Amino acid sequence: MKLATLRDGTRDGRLLVVSGSLREAVLAPYTTLQAALDDWEEAEPQLQMAADALATGRMDDAFPFDPAACESPLPRAYQWADGSAYVNHVELVRRARGAELPESFWSDPLMYQGGSDSFLGPRDAIEIFDRGWGADFEAEIAVVTDDVPMGASTELAAERIRLIMLVNDVSLRNLIPGELAKGFGFFQSKPSSAFSPVAVTPDELGGAWDGRKLYGVMSTDLNGEAFGRPETGEDMTFDFPQLVAHAARTRNLTAGTIIGSGTISNRGDDGGPGKPGSDGGRGYSCIAERRMLDKIETGEFRTPFLEDGDTVRIEMLDDDGDSIFGAIEQTVAEIERR
Repeated sequence: MKLATLRDGTRDGRLLVVSGSLREAVLAPYTTLQAALDDWEEAEPQLQMAADALATGRMDDAFPFDPAACESPLPRAYQWADGSAYVNHVELVRRARGAELPESFWSDPLMYQGGSDSFLGPRDAIEIFDRGWGADFEAEIAVVTDDVPMGASTELAAERIRLIMLVNDVSLRNLIPGELAKGFGFFQSKPSSAFSPVAVTPDELGGAWDGRKLYGVMSTDLNGEAFGRPETGEDMTFDFPQLVAHAARTRNLTAGTIIGSGTISNRGDDGGPGKPGSDGGRGYSCIAERRMLDKIETGEFRTPFLEDGDTVRIEMLDDDGDSIFGAIEQTVAEIERR
């Protein structure tokens, strides 16, 4: 089934059950997604009944689904932890700021705890005060878990994955080096993220989900032009059960925890950093990787970070060309300080 959250003026919105085609929706029997996740054993069959009725035209109160009217599926969450499962991405962005990649990064997942008290809706603007911050998008996948006990095995972690979404993990690249130099991790350099209009249960994805990874093409467009088309199942060093188990190593994870994959990134056919689509490659899921290629080829960074009015669109299509999660489509807006 597919679930979304209608923006209704409250902090947590109103939960919707959405048709597989993303054309129709109906109010769910649970008010919010968090409430459903807190009671998933009871909630799932009720939500599935609504989804089945919607699919067969037995819902008289169905209405057209409008992604622009939605919050992120969880407008806020108890926890948002983002990994870097595609180590190729980590290697490239670290190279861009002159940092070496520790060998342990290939065997021990990298993860940071992001701000989860306020997410952006999938069509909300990316607001910045200063273009000098180096605003960037990062196209990712995320899973939402049920309760996961501390020390959970990867097998148990896999069983507790309830939903899958897409993410735009906004980064302020020029603030990152100074923050990391303090030795205490990201904070100001990681503003609010945005998630896809709908969250999808694993069974809805068919063969695209094998219980560990999502397989498909992550499509990212910048100002209407193709920027990246990487394969999400390739070059993923750590799968989602590994990421969830890593997050739960020393703590319990509560229902509604979101775990991100990190930026989708493929190596080139030659094992190198990959090429832009214009050169026959799969492109990139963030500007930082494209700038790294600039540096390799020309000795300087040429591709600009996001500026006022730039629009990024992140989406994944199924084999029939239909949107699976709906599109994240955001425009950058430079605003005055309040």
